[in-house]
Amino acid sequence: MSENTEKRVNPGFWVPSLYLAEGLPFVIVNVVAVYMYKSMGLSDAKIAAITSLVAIPWSLKPLWGPIMEMFRTKKDFVIATQMFGGVVFGMVALSLPLEGFVLWSSILFGITAFNFAIHDTAADGVYVNVLNSKEQAQYVGWQGAFYNLGKVLSQGAFVYLAGVLEKSLGITEAWMIVMGCFGALLFGLGIYHIKMLPTGGKAGSVSSLDEAMTTFLDVVKTFFQKKYIFWAIVFLVLYRFAEGQAIRIVPLFMRADVESGGLGLSTEQAGILYGIFPPAAFILGSVLAGYFTAGRGLRKSLIYLCAAFNIPFGVYAILAILQPDSFFVITSLVVFEYFGYGFGFVGLTLFMMQQIAPGKYKMAHYAFATSLMQLGFLLPSSLSGVLSDFMGYKYFFIWVMVATIPSFLISWLVPFRDTAEDEALANA
Repeated sequence: MSENTEKRVNPGFWVPSLYLAEGLPFVIVNVVAVYMYKSMGLSDAKIAAITSLVAIPWSLKPLWGPIMEMFRTKKDFVIATQMFGGVVFGMVALSLPLEGFVLWSSILFGITAFNFAIHDTAADGVYVNVLNSKEQAQYVGWQGAFYNLGKVLSQGAFVYLAGVLEKSLGITEAWMIVMGCFGALLFGLGIYHIKMLPTGGKAGSVSSLDEAMTTFLDVVKTFFQKKYIFWAIVFLVLYRFAEGQAIRIVPLFMRADVESGGLGLSTEQAGILYGIFPPAAFILGSVLAGYFTAGRGLRKSLIYLCAAFNIPFGVYAILAILQPDSFFVITSLVVFEYFGYGFGFVGLTLFMMQQIAPGKYKMAHYAFATSLMQLGFLLPSSLSGVLSDFMGYKYFFIWVMVATIPSFLISWLVPFRDTAEDEALANA
């Protein structure tokens, strides 16, 4: 749906900034916080538990979608959450010198996750409602590129900055500055979007709480009535089963000293490692996977995408066994893993779009699918620290490779449904 009542702003002026704002907080809470807590002396198990629990709101996005339709515009939600999120990151910075900084910072990270889960729902709503089908396809590359730029800035440049400042100012002061910078950046994006962001459609499609609840229940009912839906849910949970365990521990493994089985990288080196080449490899893998799958179809491609997604996790078992001191070797192996990750993640995205979303509530059902996917990722992630502490890094990453087996089985066995009937009903 295009907007006819306001001046049209070229999407190039707001799509990149909108998805930069969507990518930044997710990576900060899920990855950058891991580096911060590691520098501040927390155990791997505690770090994995905290960062997994505070990220749960990203799994609950469908719960508030119908209610958001009752108030204001999607633009209002985007701006409010960006500016409020900026303030909360400032509060995280101020909490770090406190004696109970772990409790206070984790509470604030949880508030951040809830805030930006609302933001993501509204941001995706602006994108889908303002751009027509041709424009959506045209700007999807910008969307993905700037979401990943958020990774480069947060996990790369800002972690590098933290590493430099740790040496000159101290650990606490360094991370106070970095968290404050995150807050200022997000607040600034909110101000920018006051001028540049289209409204994304006004409230009114849902006019009462009763109607919102009725719509929500129908969304849930029709979701679980889809053919093979329970197979699909199992697929969403198991496809990332190994990744969910590895993702929290990899940054800790990179930072842990050699005597403890890690690679002994400094915060500064970790920022350099993840700042340029791995994100670029991820984007390249995603683009190539799109062409690969378009030519073969998802059904024939899925097992290959699953292999590309899971097998490269073996590089961490290799690194844990050999513990190389060559930064070039470490970077090269991580780049290979990120390329495979980008290539294989396309399988999950397309499965949700093509096998789960089609029907009357395409956008809502896609949101349900992404939330279930995220929940399936968080459950093994929350236990990964305990397993890593018990096994040690070497045997933990060997276990991660064993944990890839369920994803291969479900990718091979999951049935595909014909969605043409869904589309016909939706367009009727």
